[in-house]
Amino acid sequence: MNAQEAYEVHLEMFEGPLDLLLYLIKKDDLDIRGVPISQITQEYLGYLGLMKELNLDVAGDFLVMASTLLQIKAQSLLPTRPAEEEQGPDPREELISKLLEYQKFKEAAKFLDARVAEYRDVFYRGAPCFSEAEKSLDIRIFDLLGVLRSVLDRAEDKDRVVVGEEFPIEVKVRKILALLEKRPYVLLRDVFAGERFKMGILTCFMALLELIKTQRIFARQEAPFAEILIYKKESPPELVTPVWPGGTGGGDGRP
Repeated sequence: MNAQEAYEVHLEMFEGPLDLLLYLIKKDDLDIRGVPISQITQEYLGYLGLMKELNLDVAGDFLVMASTLLQIKAQSLLPTRPAEEEQGPDPREELISKLLEYQKFKEAAKFLDARVAEYRDVFYRGAPCFSEAEKSLDIRIFDLLGVLRSVLDRAEDKDRVVVGEEFPIEVKVRKILALLEKRPYVLLRDVFAGERFKMGILTCFMALLELIKTQRIFARQEAPFAEILIYKKESPPELVTPVWPGGTGGGDGRP
């Protein structure tokens, strides 16, 4: 049994297939109305394959979108038919319409987030304070997978199978936490430093997801598509019951 078969990660980090498509379109600086279906389909299937390889809990909507993209790609390769012979809705136009509508909702949500950020610097008595890390952008699973793909491209054994026991999750968890003991944060790419083999990289990534899921670490970005920073989540300070002078310290701290 290899590492992927022995370990599964289920996270509530997926926002849906349209979110993944928008992420890929923005990453490659493409125009939604003129998006090259062949290119976007190849990238989408690459991310989908990586999710499956990591045993991430992929919703059925992602598979439906993959089927839609392949259908559009197949139609684009067929000879153009006369307009009068065409019947039914155009799946490409339907997809573009959905993406444009979804983008409007994303922009509205972004505007609301900006309003929240604007008032984070307005303090009143009793208001909580936010650290610089908390003012940065939250990371989605797609951002993490993008870095993982680039790291895997440099792996030495892309096709060689390595026994899962050589790369236990626990060892990678300790490795990540040890990195964060030495500095306040590390770059996501630094987490994979020293990992030469594909299975080691994947196991290291699964350890990272497990630490995020259990809230022992968190990831942030200063801007979209910027370097991803990994922080260790600090434990709250322990409450110490005060002992009053001359007393033994009862349940309420008084003599």
